[in-house]
Amino acid sequence: MSSKPRPATTPDGHHVVIDGRRWRATDPALDEDAGARLRVHLMAARRAVGAARRADDPQAERAARDRVQTAKVALGERGVPWWEQSAEERRARWTEGLAALEA
Repeated sequence: MSSKPRPATTPDGHHVVIDGRRWRATDPALDEDAGARLRVHLMAARRAVGAARRADDPQAERAARDRVQTAKVALGERGVPWWEQSAEERRARWTEGLAALEA
């Protein structure tokens, strides 16, 4: 089984480039275990968005989208750019995000 190639990054490493579009990169300082757990939460939340849309349930969709936002912020892909945060702020960001998602 071959692994998927990593997307290209901008020279500063702040963004990945996928199909010609720039997306903010995940915080490279993110602890491997925390990153894996956050990605599990992100994928589950994205699936929940789809399920809520198919069920025409706006409340469930809103809750799922809020979980997507929490995971994306914790990963460093949204919110204050990770390169503008101190190491302590970055760790607090992903620790608090995980706590909220796992509550």
